[in-house]
Amino acid sequence: MSELILLRHGETEWSRSGRHTGLTDLPLTTVGEDQARAAAKLLAGRSFGAVYTSPLTRAVRTAELAGLTDATPDPDLLEWDYGGYEGVTTEEIHEKHPGWYLWDDGIVPGDHEHPGETIEQVGARVDRVLTRVRPLLADGEGEDVCLVAHGHVLRVLCARWLGLPPTGGRFFRLDTAAVSRLGFEHARPVVDGLNQQG
Repeated sequence: MSELILLRHGETEWSRSGRHTGLTDLPLTTVGEDQARAAAKLLAGRSFGAVYTSPLTRAVRTAELAGLTDATPDPDLLEWDYGGYEGVTTEEIHEKHPGWYLWDDGIVPGDHEHPGETIEQVGARVDRVLTRVRPLLADGEGEDVCLVAHGHVLRVLCARWLGLPPTGGRFFRLDTAAVSRLGFEHARPVVDGLNQQG
């Protein structure tokens, strides 16, 4: 049975400190590079019909270190643009907005580099990704596909895979450099496994 494999990028300085990292292009830490190499063990032996990666350095480098050398950059896999919350921790946001929760409250607009996105806009992007990869998967009878991207965009993708609204991404926690598997049961989308680590 073919599967849609998700690989979240390895650790960065900002992911380690809990800062919202949308479009800021950060490298992996040494730990993040080791995590990506470990993910290669989970992907060993798999043959992919296609591999797509976010264009940001942390995702591209994770793909390389995980042995996914033929990845095609896809801007629809960019992380959620956090706008005015770019580089800010949840604790810092709570100082001004107690009880703030990304999945319910969204973000505030930022500057021209980080204008921000609604969750519906993120959902539309992942829907485009799924429209492109579903024919390759052929309801479980096709080829495996791998997506290398970021925590929140992949969480929204998990929700949309199952037919949930984009806010359903709240139910899926994806750790750095973890491998998750989306598949089929009786030609219907299911989750095969989450957060496998090498």
